[in-house]
Amino acid sequence: MIKKVFKFIVFKWFTRKRVFSFLVGSSIIFAFLFITPNLATAASGGRIGGGSFQAPSAPRSSNYGGSGVNNFRGYGSGYRGGGIGFPFLLPIFGFGGGAFGFLILMTIIGVIVNSVKNSSTFSNSSDYNIVSQSANPTKVSLIQFQMGLLASAKEIQVQLRNLASYSDTSKSSGLQKVLQDTTLSLLRKPELWVYSNIETGSVPFASAESTFNRISITERSKLQAELTSNYSGQISTSKNIPSNPGDSDPTNEYIAVTIIVATKKKMSLEDNVNPERITEALRILGSLSSNDLIALEVIWQPEGEGESLKEEELIIQYPNLKHL
Repeated sequence: MIKKVFKFIVFKWFTRKRVFSFLVGSSIIFAFLFITPNLATAASGGRIGGGSFQAPSAPRSSNYGGSGVNNFRGYGSGYRGGGIGFPFLLPIFGFGGGAFGFLILMTIIGVIVNSVKNSSTFSNSSDYNIVSQSANPTKVSLIQFQMGLLASAKEIQVQLRNLASYSDTSKSSGLQKVLQDTTLSLLRKPELWVYSNIETGSVPFASAESTFNRISITERSKLQAELTSNYSGQISTSKNIPSNPGDSDPTNEYIAVTIIVATKKKMSLEDNVNPERITEALRILGSLSSNDLIALEVIWQPEGEGESLKEEELIIQYPNLKHL
């Protein structure tokens, strides 16, 4: 009899323990799904840019045996600054690089694969002087500059909005003016710089446009909507969503600005983020000539009236930003 009672008590104890564990687990899951707030709520933003990736004239011929090795080495030596050197090439092993670096890496892998295919195609040819632009491609430098400023720099939002309203983004000269005015606006407010990040890379001309577009889409996807837009001469202001362009909420903490540049000029910006390096990088970007500038995109948030960008949201959406 005592043995049966003991078994009954043990059974009840285990049953209650299972029920209790189930309730606790269910409560935790419910809290994560329905109670935990969304820290990365996207704000609306604005966009200015444009450009033309017109292919340069192809060379008549090149010595395949004499230039192939040097060109292959040139790819490796072209990745400087912004964490895109050798550490950047292995972002999945914890060396950094981010979305910008990953996109450049995918481009280079594609170029290497195509180069191997091309070399195997012509390996049995008796004539080593071949017309091959892919074996000796023109390189394009890609730069992504990002900055998180204190929200008291609201005049920068106003200046970017004004630039979007009248800039001629269908011409290289107009894009150069947008880049110069944007960098000047940032240079004039060094006391409001809090976070920043610089990434640079070099890709063959044939894949530069697609890489630039992928980087652009990655950054634009961080916006809930593009309230203000001036791209390749097309100016638009969205009126079909609840928020219109205007001043941010008084509780707003930060303004995020992203500058994406494609240039013919070989550039290597220091990735050591400090006020002096940031100042130098902005001056270099602002001094690019219209002849060297291929494409430009300036993206900022928040842009909607009454919107805000908290520090937690800034860090989540722009994880590569470094504190100055």
